[in-house]
Amino acid sequence: MAKHNYSCKIQENMAKAVGRDLDVSKKHAVEICSFLRGKPLERAKIILQEVTEKKQAVPFKRHKRDIPHRTKIGPGRFPVKASQRILKILESVTANAQNMGLATGKLEICHINAHQASRPARGGRQRGRTLKRTHVEVVVREALTKKTERSKAKTEKNEKEQKAEEKTAKPAVAPAAKTSTTAAKEGNKK
Repeated sequence: MAKHNYSCKIQENMAKAVGRDLDVSKKHAVEICSFLRGKPLERAKIILQEVTEKKQAVPFKRHKRDIPHRTKIGPGRFPVKASQRILKILESVTANAQNMGLATGKLEICHINAHQASRPARGGRQRGRTLKRTHVEVVVREALTKKTERSKAKTEKNEKEQKAEEKTAKPAVAPAAKTSTTAAKEGNKK
């Protein structure tokens, strides 16, 4: 069976945290993840705290049948339980980034995903009832400002041009032959 995880290799400027078998609805987790994807980590934490306090709603884009509309966002809800669990994962990824030596103030969420976990039967005598379980994975990276990205790209381009010029440049001219007077002086010294 195929595994669901971040397909790229985790680089030096990235940190990762995974929540396995969380007791939340997969549909709610998917909507929260799509809402937080690409946002700065500190802003995402503030958003989730506001959702748990029911001050800000999460817009539902995919699973939106029979969901009431909210002001300025369309269909939305306040998935409190899922927000609390995902907030714990965000705090965990912050701690992981700090252990790796990354600047925690500059982190942004580059990958966040929710997948269906195993669904074991509930305890008791009822039939056909299964537990809600979800896997959530978060990958963050240290965000570079646009100016630093541009300057980094320019320096790399300049280095490549210099290497290309060195390869195409003519080899250095051999040192000039010694003049007869300097050769004679050296011969007299011996």
